[in-house]
Amino acid sequence: MKIGATIRGFRLQRGLSQGDIEKRTGLLRCYLSRVENGHTIPSLETLSKIAQAMEIPLAQFFHDDAATHELPTQKVSDDELRFLTQIRRYSSSLNDGDKKLLLAMVKKFATAPAPVSA
Repeated sequence: MKIGATIRGFRLQRGLSQGDIEKRTGLLRCYLSRVENGHTIPSLETLSKIAQAMEIPLAQFFHDDAATHELPTQKVSDDELRFLTQIRRYSSSLNDGDKKLLLAMVKKFATAPAPVSA
């Protein structure tokens, strides 16, 4: 079992950044990165803090297919993940009307023809 990959899977599934987990647990982001990349094995107490921060039962980390069966099949690049995390962070302060406007703008940008370069 690769506990780091499981933790990362649950974190991404919930749309949380390592910074979000850092704020909720007090564990340093660099430590969380080392755990997720398999360079450090966390104690049971630390796993409990991480599970609590993600609002999941600690036992969930120990199921063989725990994080993989619910993960989206589409891969998200690191740049896309950073962008989506920033959007998520700022969207909490927007009202519903502003959220709809922002989404409409994103759709328009996404469907607009690419500029022609000279």
